[in-house]
Amino acid sequence: MATSDEARINFRLSSNLKKTIEDAAAEMGQSVSDFAISTLVHTARKILHEQQMTRLSEQDRKRFVAMLDDESSKPNDALVKAAKRYKKQVG
Repeated sequence: MATSDEARINFRLSSNLKKTIEDAAAEMGQSVSDFAISTLVHTARKILHEQQMTRLSEQDRKRFVAMLDDESSKPNDALVKAAKRYKKQVG
């Protein structure tokens, strides 16, 4: 019997695709369900991780690093206020 925190995903696929999945699961020593779950979760996490990353060109990366290293730069009012809020919340 399924517990209240379990959910299902059902989908249809061709018999050729099913056979491919069954063969791959067997190669991994997994059941089809375990193979499908691990593969889907791995791919989903990879996609979500990649969506959270910001990619810069080499030129933009150099410019960004130069701005971080620029000791003559002063934080603007919004950054100073944000830092104060953060210190107040975190301690």
